Amino acid sequence: MNPHAYWIAFQSILTKEITRFMRIWIQTLVPPAITMSLYFVIFGNLIGSRIGEMGGFTYMEFIVPGLIMMSVITNSYANVASSFYSAKFQRNVEELLVAPVPNYIIIAGFVGGGVARGLFVGFIVTLVSLFFVPLQIHHLFSVCVTVLLTSIVFSLGGLINAVFAKSFDDISIIPTFVLTPLTYLGGVFYSISLLPPFWQGVSQVNPIIYMVNAFRYGFLGISDVSLGTAYAIIGLFILALYGLAWWLISRGTGLRH
Repeated sequence: MNPHAYWIAFQSILTKEITRFMRIWIQTLVPPAITMSLYFVIFGNLIGSRIGEMGGFTYMEFIVPGLIMMSVITNSYANVASSFYSAKFQRNVEELLVAPVPNYIIIAGFVGGGVARGLFVGFIVTLVSLFFVPLQIHHLFSVCVTVLLTSIVFSLGGLINAVFAKSFDDISIIPTFVLTPLTYLGGVFYSISLLPPFWQGVSQVNPIIYMVNAFRYGFLGISDVSLGTAYAIIGLFILALYGLAWWLISRGTGLRH
C-alpha cells in the first residue's frame, strides 16, 4: 500500500471512532459535564469557601485545571478500552489484522478516537467551569501540549487494557482499582507541598502528579514539579505504552484465537 492508502485507512478508523462516541453523546459527553458540575459545587463552592486560598489562588481556581484533566484522563482511557474490546468481542478486529494495514495505523486510529473524546469532554468541562470561576490562562502552549500528550498516554493505556481484557468486566478493573486512586492522589484537590516530606516523595512516583501540575501551570503559572521533568515523564510513558501496544498487536496477544 502507498502512503495515501495508509492515510485513508487511518481516516476510516478515526472517523468510525469519533462517529461512535458522538452518536451516543448523551452517554459519552453529558455525564462528565454533570459530574464535574457537582465537583465544582461541592468542592469548589461549599468546601472551597472553608479552605480559603491555595497557592495564592482561591480553592476553586486551584482545582479547576485538575478537574478538567481528570475528565480528559478518564474519557480518553474509557473510549479506547471499550471501543477496542467491542471490536474484539464482535470479531471486527480480525478484519483489521488481515488487512494490509500497519499496526501503527491501527493504533493511531483508535488512539486518535480516544484523544478526540478526551478533548471534547475537556472542552465541555472547561465551558462548565466558566459558570463557577473566571478562566485565566497563563501559558496557552503548556495547556494545549499537556492535555494532548496526557490524552495520548491514557488512550494507549486503554488500548492495552482492551488487548488483555477477556470480558467487559475486565475493562473496568484498571479504571476502578488503579486509575481512579492515582487520579484522586494526583494533586487534583491539593498541593503536594502540603504533605510531609515522606509523602511528597511517595506522591512523586505517581505519574498523574506531573500531568496535573503541568496543566495547572498552563492555567495559573504554578506547579509543584519541574515542567521539564513532567514533560520528560509524559514522553517516556507515551513511548513505553506505544511500544507495548505495538508489540502486543504484532504478536496477536488476546486477538487471535
